[in-house]
Amino acid sequence: MGNCLGSEEAELEAVKNSGHHGQPQAATAAPTMAPPKSEGSMSSGPPSSSRSPGPSMNSSATTTGRSGSSSTSSGSRPLAAAADTYPEEEEEAKEGRILETPDLRIFTFAELRAATRNFKPDTVLGEGGFGRVYKGWIDEKTMNPTRSGIGMGVAVKKLNPESVQGLQEWQSEVNFMGRLSHPNLVRLLGYCVEDRELLLVYEYMPKGSLDNHLFRKGGSFEPFSWNLRLRIAIGAARGLSFLHSSEKQVIYRDFKASNILLDTNYDAKLSDFGLAKNGPTAGDSHVTTRVMGTYGYAAPEYVATGHLYVKSDVYGFGVVLLEMLTGLRALDTGRPAQQHNLVEWAKPYLADRRKLARLVDPRLEGQYPSKAALQAAQLTLRCLEGDPRSRPSMAEVVLALEEIEQLKVRPKGAPRDRDEAARRGAGTATARGGRRARGQGPAGRGAAATTTSPRA
Repeated sequence: MGNCLGSEEAELEAVKNSGHHGQPQAATAAPTMAPPKSEGSMSSGPPSSSRSPGPSMNSSATTTGRSGSSSTSSGSRPLAAAADTYPEEEEEAKEGRILETPDLRIFTFAELRAATRNFKPDTVLGEGGFGRVYKGWIDEKTMNPTRSGIGMGVAVKKLNPESVQGLQEWQSEVNFMGRLSHPNLVRLLGYCVEDRELLLVYEYMPKGSLDNHLFRKGGSFEPFSWNLRLRIAIGAARGLSFLHSSEKQVIYRDFKASNILLDTNYDAKLSDFGLAKNGPTAGDSHVTTRVMGTYGYAAPEYVATGHLYVKSDVYGFGVVLLEMLTGLRALDTGRPAQQHNLVEWAKPYLADRRKLARLVDPRLEGQYPSKAALQAAQLTLRCLEGDPRSRPSMAEVVLALEEIEQLKVRPKGAPRDRDEAARRGAGTATARGGRRARGQGPAGRGAAATTTSPRA
């Protein structure tokens, strides 16, 4: 899980079991389900562990200029019902929606025990601060448990009863993810609460996390091509843009490669919303919170002051974009001392066209458009700006990435651009003219023979 930048003692109200199909009864229960009245977090992370490599930082936010009470956090509120609108910043985000009330299946503990074969060790997909994640099987229509391999695969996250952090994340996840729907967010299907057993059920993401594909070594993880990396970056950016562009802005707060999960077609979906917060309201520029998240990805203004901006997420996106460009982790003490922090070390290379090629992941073997790499590096620098006001919005990031995607990989030996093609054409014509003018004797043939081709 990594080292914490901060921690907090959440005042959590005990969640009581109603006895019927595992439906909870809490003092602050909302209709249908009983998530607490908290803006808190949303955590969805099947195949990868709940908290990925790198230091974590967690905290409960209190919106600037506002206070209140909640069973799970200090002054948080649920997503506003009025946020049932479609984002207008980009066409893709319109596919998402925010429900007025959560639409989740309430599972019994017995059903999830059957779906996971009694939580057998060989069904474990990952483990984190929340608890373990198991693979299970349910019927796609009825959502009743089925035999292994039959129906639809799901990821079942089971709370460690001793985890205070996990209880808060469970409550927040139900509250947030039960209402958010977008093609680039992992889908929360349902939950269970019986006695001390708290579980969450997600769609299963068979290709695992981006972190595994970028950094794990071995035959099971082939290096991603430039085009696939770009497609994954666009999908993740669309998911983040949807969160930011909703009427009630959601700050993700823990954007990193291990929280980007991939489905069968390698489409990217954001997971693990345990640290997410509602954005600022009433004209405020930020929310104030104790610092939480992961070292290397957290925006500098947030680490220094606890002020969390919507564009603090953009910084984290810039870090992940840099990881995808270089194939290197944000933090790695196994590298030479000056390279421990990827952002600090790589910035001079990103700003220099001549040095950039040395920074790009060598596993790409040069199979990427140099112009696209340069534009991706420039976009990365913009996302990593020290002043959050200087960073682009995620809608702008999506548009920039889509433009970069239009730049195709240049076949080996082909001219880089029209100017180079013109220069080559002029050089060829000059060489031919020289041969015709001087080709009458041995000297002429010799001159023609020593003419240098632009391809040499």
